[in-house]
Amino acid sequence: MMQINWQDLTPEQFLKEYWQKKPLLIKNAFSDFSDPVAADELAGFAMEEEIESRIISQKARKAWQVAHGPFTAFDQFGEQDWTLLVQAANNWSAKTHDLLTPFRFIPNWRIDDVMVSFSTPGGGVGPHLDQYDVFIIQGQGKRRWQVGLPDEGLAQLLPHPDLKQVSDFTPVIDEITEPGDLLYIPPNHPHNGVALENSLNYSVGFQAPNNQELWSAFADKLLDLDTGTKRLDDPGRQITENPERLESKDIEQIKSFMQAQLNDESLFNNFIASFLTQCHHAMEILVPVTPITTAQLEDILSEEDIRFTPVSGIKSLIISSPYPCLYINGEAWQLQEKTLPLATKLAQSLPLTTQEIKSFTSCLLNAQLLTSVLNKGYWFIE
Repeated sequence: MMQINWQDLTPEQFLKEYWQKKPLLIKNAFSDFSDPVAADELAGFAMEEEIESRIISQKARKAWQVAHGPFTAFDQFGEQDWTLLVQAANNWSAKTHDLLTPFRFIPNWRIDDVMVSFSTPGGGVGPHLDQYDVFIIQGQGKRRWQVGLPDEGLAQLLPHPDLKQVSDFTPVIDEITEPGDLLYIPPNHPHNGVALENSLNYSVGFQAPNNQELWSAFADKLLDLDTGTKRLDDPGRQITENPERLESKDIEQIKSFMQAQLNDESLFNNFIASFLTQCHHAMEILVPVTPITTAQLEDILSEEDIRFTPVSGIKSLIISSPYPCLYINGEAWQLQEKTLPLATKLAQSLPLTTQEIKSFTSCLLNAQLLTSVLNKGYWFIE
């Protein structure tokens, strides 16, 4: 299992001193790093309709160009000055998904996906900002990375609407990364990576929804549940001498009226757990043609050499309030004391052996939980 060689740090020190505060480069963070996906395989992903991909290029210092996949060929881009980006590659490559394991000192719900890039010499996306945390693992090849500090004076450039580029900045990190090196970049820190040779990079990005996204999704939840339909009332209304004014006490009443929805623990916890486990990118979910029954599950468990495996990229979590629930891909399963241990294993999204599953399925409730998850296509049998 991959682990980060923190050098003179610990994960606790990293969170205290660097997380969302300042960038960090750890040389040789992963000893003997082996690329989980080859450049040719990544190119194959970029040829698929359902997989989000882009190629960003800049020829002879001219205007930046962005081409969106799927692609049928790559010869037209030449031998240098371009980068292929494949979003959520961990949804299609289990080995790439394993790159998330070393970052589990941060809750699973915070992690978004692994974007993989292949760059030819000179390839990059230009100096830019991201509004979320990112760890970048250097795979094959070498890349020069420059990272600066937040600067409101940086000019926002608009060479292409798909790029969030900024003007040149003063770097506090200016290093060449090699296989196994790990770069951490907090939100809103300008950075620029330029490949010195054919290179693969793995960007572990984190979920950072903004208020617009959260409020919009919460409003959608109210509509879906047909709740929040109560009208504003004011039975204690007193006579007003200034009918043209919206008084502060009325503003506070309206604010409290709206706040009551957020304070509804059952409603809000269900919303946020569902929201945080929804995948924002396509993944390979194959629903069984014929649903698996608990009786069939018992027959399946007679085989000793099978594994129960989560779909690569699936998002899962458990909440305990107002009552225990397992959430997978936005769907909820209410839990009981007997089903909580199995649900915890499912939420950890690690493959389970026949023997591990057997330790739970003597209980009918556990068997029903497992078959339900299998029949949704969120887990499968190898």
